[in-house]
Amino acid sequence: MSGSSMCAQARALAKTPQRHAIWQLIKPFWVSEERWRAWMMLIAIVVLSLGLVYISVQINQWNQVFYDALQNKNYPVFKAQLWRFTYLALIFIVLAVYKIYLTQGLQMRWRRWMTERFMGKWLAHQAYYHTEQQQIVDNPDQRIAEDLNVLTQYTLSLSLGLLSSLVTLFSFIDILWHVSGPMTFALGQHAITLPGYMVWFALLYAVLGSLLIWWVGKPLVMLGFNQERYEANFRFGLIRIRENNDAIALYHGEPREAQQLGDRFDTIRSNWWAIMRITRRLNIATNFYGQFAIVFPLLVAAPRYFSGAIQMGGLMQIASAFGQVQGALSWFIDAFNDLATWKACVNRLAGFNAAVDQVHHQPRGIQLREETAHPLTLDNLSLHLPDGQPLLTGAEMTLQRGDRLLIVGPSGCGKSTLLRAIAGIWPYGAGAIGVEGNANMLFLPQRSYIPIGTLREALSYPSLASEYSDAQLMRVLENCRLKHLQRWLDTSANWSHRLSPGEQQRLAFARALLIRPSILFLDEATSALDDETEQLMYCLLVDELPDVTLVSVAHRNSVAKYHQTCWRFSRGEDQPARLALSPLPA
Repeated sequence: MSGSSMCAQARALAKTPQRHAIWQLIKPFWVSEERWRAWMMLIAIVVLSLGLVYISVQINQWNQVFYDALQNKNYPVFKAQLWRFTYLALIFIVLAVYKIYLTQGLQMRWRRWMTERFMGKWLAHQAYYHTEQQQIVDNPDQRIAEDLNVLTQYTLSLSLGLLSSLVTLFSFIDILWHVSGPMTFALGQHAITLPGYMVWFALLYAVLGSLLIWWVGKPLVMLGFNQERYEANFRFGLIRIRENNDAIALYHGEPREAQQLGDRFDTIRSNWWAIMRITRRLNIATNFYGQFAIVFPLLVAAPRYFSGAIQMGGLMQIASAFGQVQGALSWFIDAFNDLATWKACVNRLAGFNAAVDQVHHQPRGIQLREETAHPLTLDNLSLHLPDGQPLLTGAEMTLQRGDRLLIVGPSGCGKSTLLRAIAGIWPYGAGAIGVEGNANMLFLPQRSYIPIGTLREALSYPSLASEYSDAQLMRVLENCRLKHLQRWLDTSANWSHRLSPGEQQRLAFARALLIRPSILFLDEATSALDDETEQLMYCLLVDELPDVTLVSVAHRNSVAKYHQTCWRFSRGEDQPARLALSPLPA
């Protein structure tokens, strides 16, 4: 996928209304097997939030009594109110601490559940493989590792913040309505009385501020979406250098890698400067709004104070209640940055979820069926590329138990793709592949996967290391000319970097001798071995696994003598290949 098309996809995801997609992301956890504990924790958090609002109401009432006592120089009331404030503050602290504690616990529980669910979907049906092949989603690792964290954290904080703001609003709006009293002003020849006038001022102030903040900060959603993608692309480039350090060093490719990394970082920098410019304007607006809100209620309520309609305590109570109402009405303003981050994260997760679902529901052109009489059959099999370009057409084949088949043909004709189709991970094409129901298939590609961990775990993969004894592991290492590695069995390392390509291929053969599959596929699995070692590996397979059905893809004629039949890919110009029986190469 080109950079422009990926950008177009990102823009489409960021702008598409996704109410249903948002609900599909949030809902499953709350109806899952974790629902009872999750709801109990959420209810406890809500109760604590309501308790915090109640304490805030009590402190607001305390303001009037305390400041009236100051104005009237009433020392006994002043002292009593200090004690009252002490226990109100202690209760507030306890409620606030445990609200945060339970919220963090619920967030981690939710994140763990969603991480397991998303990882399961991504790994199921080889979705991780197909999404990369089709390039329909970028940086899935980041979406699982980071975006799920943001989703759970911000969904809880924003929703609980909104709930707290609504409860605060309804709790203090009545107080503000009564303590502010009416305001009478002349409009032309008419005198108009506005009851609870401070409520209307708070509402007008918050609405105008929210509209201003939304207008200034709206571009942050798309910029945040792009920033996450650019950061992930840059990290992926760094990881690629680590994974391919040997080849890059041999090519002396450092200048080219530096240029590519520099270009990727330039996109981060450019987008970041755009975020900075929007954030600067947003901070100007929010800081002006927040600072002016401190003095605004005092200015509006000052005429009633100086006229003697209210005392100092009433003025402070009005200022406090106005601040609570205005703060509640300003939830959107205070949460705008978090909302922009949350929305960009939701867009990315919704896109990831849709891409994985698309793979799961993608119709299979190649049918896989269970065979009873033969280990492997191909029935009018055709192979296509994901874009529909034909690779192979009309393949027919039947293998018997113990057959050893060599597949040859020019590079790029589809030999490895045929093995992927037999493995069930290549759905593009038509026809059918039959595999014996109880068959234990093992595929050894040119470059086998070696997990990070102990050599024992790498040798046993994909089985558990506990399934094999030390004697079995030592024996296959010695047979595959890897005796020098026996002392490292329980050493953890990145063995794909510590072992040479030849050692890695011999390790793959050792796996085959351990697992003892009924059908073994070798895809250029000896390309890094010298002739003598290659002959040894094939001799081991023939001697140790005499009943295995062996299918080899190879370019070297030297391995032909270990096979009984040969099928050759042949194709004309601009024509899909055909698979036909051919004499074994001399």
